[in-house]
Amino acid sequence: MSHAPPDDAFEPPPDAEAFYVESLRLLKESAIPFLLSGTYAVTAFTGIVRPTKDLDVFCKAGDYPRILSFFQQRGYRTDVEDERWIAKVWQGKHFFDVIFAMSNGTAPITDEWFQGPDTIIVYGAEVKITPPAELIVSKMFIQDRYRYDGADVVHVILRAHDRIDWRRLLRYMEPYWEVLLMHLLNFRFVYPTERDLVPGWLIEELTGRLQAQIGLPPARVRVCRGRLFSPRDYVTDITEWGFGDVVGKGLEERHEPIG
Repeated sequence: MSHAPPDDAFEPPPDAEAFYVESLRLLKESAIPFLLSGTYAVTAFTGIVRPTKDLDVFCKAGDYPRILSFFQQRGYRTDVEDERWIAKVWQGKHFFDVIFAMSNGTAPITDEWFQGPDTIIVYGAEVKITPPAELIVSKMFIQDRYRYDGADVVHVILRAHDRIDWRRLLRYMEPYWEVLLMHLLNFRFVYPTERDLVPGWLIEELTGRLQAQIGLPPARVRVCRGRLFSPRDYVTDITEWGFGDVVGKGLEERHEPIG
């Protein structure tokens, strides 16, 4: 299914638009599988239009070096910002992100992400976009003092509920089912008259897990999983309050020796 946003949906400066047009042309020319995500996918599934400053290009981890190499051979500057999840392709001050996993390590981009039929026409090019279930996964852990994508999650559920592969979504979120339940409860609160848009079996499954968990003893290891949401906001829990960490944030200066 092809989605065609309004002609004025995305209006970057002319020089940036030229960069995006050429970048998408080259991405398609490379024949390396990629998806457009972020604001473009949200617009396609919800109709909500908002400004965006860049392209979020999703690919598998094994393909991101090929994309960077392809652009590097054509004179573009490339940068591996974090080997765990993101790189960039630059031309002057303009760039697009090459994302191959979620920043907190919860979900790599896999073949399943490419199974959806949805495309969007943007800057004159028709490109595949992240399917609804995968788009939701990419948004669920973005919640800190500077950014919260919960509104995107509930809007996608509202507008694309019949297109979401709910069982696949549950598989992705199996280790983090409480996060999924949090967002589904948020949806029920935001849209009390639309609660039936989320399958009843899923709510029953997740609340059943919660009920079973209530009588269990606490784990022996004190862990704070807050940094899956925000690397910044839960540092005190790790450094001062004695909780074990589940994610790390490395030194930004790559070439400085450690020791």
